Amino acid sequence: MARKVLVDCPERIPCNPCEYACQTGAIRVGEDLTAIPEVNLDLCTGCGRCIVACPGQACFVVDLDYSPHEASVDIPYEYLPLPVKGQQVRARNNEGEVICQAHVDKVIVSPKNDHTPIVRLIVPKDKALQVRALAME
Repeated sequence: MARKVLVDCPERIPCNPCEYACQTGAIRVGEDLTAIPEVNLDLCTGCGRCIVACPGQACFVVDLDYSPHEASVDIPYEYLPLPVKGQQVRARNNEGEVICQAHVDKVIVSPKNDHTPIVRLIVPKDKALQVRALAME
């Protein structure tokens, strides 16, 4: 599995920016704006446009093929100071619990991302699908 989107949107609220941001049609909300987004991984290119489009920070891009024992997880990060490449951080799950140590592989700050930084974390492969946030050391 190359880089693919993971949408973790648990609330049924009127929202569909992820659908409009996805240029391949991999994310679909449909006519019912309160529907939970559905993902067609076959159509996903892992571009990450959905990450910065989502106001609820519910979109992530995961690469389970990063290495034999590690995965990368791209997350939105809207706090200062920004982490830096190589920095050790704590990866957190939806409940805010620390689930593993991670290191920052890349910080992407771009005007085309509406100035929302994306942080690429490297985490143990078995934790990748649970990572939702980071905490600085």
